[in-house]
Amino acid sequence: MTKERVMEILKEAGVLLEGHFLLTSGRHSEKYLQCAKIFQDTRYSEELCAALAEKFKDSGVELVIGPAIGAISMSYEVSRHLQVKNIFAERENGEMTLRRSFTIEPGQKVLVVEDVVTTGGSVREVIDIVKKHGGEVVGVGVIVDRTGGKIDFGVPMESVISIDVVSYEPDACPLCKAGIPAVKPGSRNIK
Repeated sequence: MTKERVMEILKEAGVLLEGHFLLTSGRHSEKYLQCAKIFQDTRYSEELCAALAEKFKDSGVELVIGPAIGAISMSYEVSRHLQVKNIFAERENGEMTLRRSFTIEPGQKVLVVEDVVTTGGSVREVIDIVKKHGGEVVGVGVIVDRTGGKIDFGVPMESVISIDVVSYEPDACPLCKAGIPAVKPGSRNIK
């Protein structure tokens, strides 16, 4: 899949927003990628998740897991292309955990997926869950890598597209200093 096609999908789906945003990580940015919009249209999600699954087809993946809520549909779609099972992790009392009788078998080869990565906090939490249950993380797959390839999870990481989007610590945010009101479009409470 070409970068041009990915950008075309992101534009058609209304994923890329511009303004002053409070990110899930607590950082601020003038751009926000609302990747959940990808999953409103099965044509887009199928195409992007198939491209991501293709990158891991020879990794021996036996299970796909992603953090709720953003990666539930993605986990399903990537697993469908890899023809393996999928589960998701979710927060309980503020901590990422497995619920709903989901299990990870010791030694099971697991692919962790996420729609968009900025700091990788949720992905790291899911990696910890996989390891805690004895699974082997064979990789991390994301649709949009906001770090421009700078993030390291200690396992192979593949993205459908890598975009270096600038973000700021709140006390160094030029948008705050300019008095531009910030909005929080994400799905998780900022710590």
